[in-house]
Amino acid sequence: MRSSSSVWSVLPFVGMVAVECLDVGLTTLSKAAMSRGMSHFVFVLYSNTLATLVLFPSSLLLFHRTKRPPPLSLSLLCRFFILGLLGITLMQNCVFTGISYSSPTLGSALSNLIPAFTFIMSIVFRIEKLDLRSFSSQVKIMGTIVSIIGALIVTLYKGPPIGRTMETLFPSEVQSSPPNWILGGLFITIACLSFSIWIILQAATVKEYPAELIIVSFNSFFGTIQCAVISLIAERNQNVWRLRPDVELISIIYSALIGSVITPGVVTWCIHKKGPVFVAMFKPLSIAIAAIMGVIFLGDTLRVGSVIGAIVIAVGFYGVIWGQLKEEKQEVEDNGFGGLRSSAYTSPLLQNYREE
Repeated sequence: MRSSSSVWSVLPFVGMVAVECLDVGLTTLSKAAMSRGMSHFVFVLYSNTLATLVLFPSSLLLFHRTKRPPPLSLSLLCRFFILGLLGITLMQNCVFTGISYSSPTLGSALSNLIPAFTFIMSIVFRIEKLDLRSFSSQVKIMGTIVSIIGALIVTLYKGPPIGRTMETLFPSEVQSSPPNWILGGLFITIACLSFSIWIILQAATVKEYPAELIIVSFNSFFGTIQCAVISLIAERNQNVWRLRPDVELISIIYSALIGSVITPGVVTWCIHKKGPVFVAMFKPLSIAIAAIMGVIFLGDTLRVGSVIGAIVIAVGFYGVIWGQLKEEKQEVEDNGFGGLRSSAYTSPLLQNYREE
């Protein structure tokens, strides 16, 4: 029983690292598709439509075989609509618009704003406790700052190259110079803020309605409807709606299954288990992952700055995780349970309804 409990406690860490790897792959593929002329509005609509077609049958099948979820209410449906607006319509359209103007590397670098946004809002809404006198809280704050500094090192300091450049997997147009770096950064920043708000609202929603797969399904459903309205208004040219069976089709399938099904499901479950700040703290890893994947798949040259930055990120990340574990251990010792955070939720991955 103890070994089984240890495995479940490690799963959120493994899940979030996997999510960051998959997200970097998604931004790389989407950049390749949009570099070939694909509309980002059409890309978001197609991927979420496919995701909705996968999610709803899966959620119905799962809950026919498990305990029935709590009944839906009008207020919950309205919240699902807002979650779809924040986490899909606004966030995805802004991030892919920003990437189309800039690059996946900038997207990964600016995603380090998410921990700061989420941490501040979590304190404001009293989701996350912050005791400046507590050593664990001090370590978490310092770890966050160190991780962001590491991300800035990777972004701003290149340094001399290490080894040889590998062959690129995608066409050279993916690495072309960005047409509007500032505008791309603005869209990505808006996406980061939207995602942070989504994390906070998702944490409150999954506490009230502990059925992760149904929540993600409705998010995708409402987001698809909203994206359809926007896309029909923004794209009047019928040619942009034609899907070519190349990297465009691959990117849409990848985005639907990974970006709109697996990633939101894992993130929502991790929010349920560990809380919103825990999820946001993994974002600094994305810049290190992007640098590694750039070397492997895009033929980028590995440089000293990337190695130094990755080490700094790892140190800061370890500090945040250590502080998180110390606080959870202290909560268990004090009262055996927490509030909205992870220690209050001990249900298995596929158990979506917890009897109070």
